[in-house]
Amino acid sequence: MIKIGTSACVLGEKVRFDGGHKRSSFVASHISEYYQLVPFCPEVGIGMSVPRPAIQLREINDEIRLVDSKTGSSDYSDKMANYFERQQCSLEPLDGYILAGKSPSCGMERIKIHNEEGRLLHRDGRGMFAEALIRNFPDLPVEEDGRLNDKGIRESFFTRVEAYALFRKLVMEDIQASSLIEFHTRYKYLILAYNPKIYYELGPTVAQCANDIEQAVSNYRSKMMLALSKPTTRKKHTNVLMHLQGFFKNDLDSKYKKELSDEIDKYHSGYVPLLAPLTLINHYLREFPNEFLQKQAYLKPFPLELGLHA
Repeated sequence: MIKIGTSACVLGEKVRFDGGHKRSSFVASHISEYYQLVPFCPEVGIGMSVPRPAIQLREINDEIRLVDSKTGSSDYSDKMANYFERQQCSLEPLDGYILAGKSPSCGMERIKIHNEEGRLLHRDGRGMFAEALIRNFPDLPVEEDGRLNDKGIRESFFTRVEAYALFRKLVMEDIQASSLIEFHTRYKYLILAYNPKIYYELGPTVAQCANDIEQAVSNYRSKMMLALSKPTTRKKHTNVLMHLQGFFKNDLDSKYKKELSDEIDKYHSGYVPLLAPLTLINHYLREFPNEFLQKQAYLKPFPLELGLHA
């Protein structure tokens, strides 16, 4: 089962500084049916108690430090760095990570940074553990619990998680040109749906991968994860749906061609979700099997039971 690291408080564990939690029912109840959620709490991991004094990030001598909010006299920065190093082996097998937002240890963005005296400087920081995670695993899909309430961000995140997991299994465990070509064959339309520019850049990377396979694999994964990192649009999805429609031109009669065209138009206009034309395409695939299309991750980028398609 695919493993996703998760802030323990998001799973409902009472590990927050005030002794509480910030349980997400979507994460703790819904997605836990399809993924193995691995809990982490860096603050407890460095030996802090529950409850405990609040901590904050302060800029001291041009360096971001993690200190207690009240006096700033207790500095936890080195302990946090050591904790991250100790967790490297536990983090390596993960295919995604869900962080607790607004946390000076786990917040992914817009975290408060204070000056040495504790006065607010700005809100453009990142939690100390989150910073180390993203720096050391730059391609790993990472999101905050609150941002997953946005349907587009949610869809993008789990699309990346599935892609990252398959890339690890299919390509990274046995690096060779044929594996990269196989992966690209499966993911080409999904990447096109998210970022056409990167899609066209990846073509030459795959075509020339035998020249330096290690570098090609590294470049491919980084670009692919970047391509999938932002929510896409109905216009881009419609472009891909029309590409897929073309595969049935010799199989469907005029009535069913119109049925599919109408469903794509309704999706493009916002009347139906993406699942509607995808369901119809999958139905036609059962009637008229096409090995190339049946392999396409675009048709099932994540478990459909998650109900994520916007």
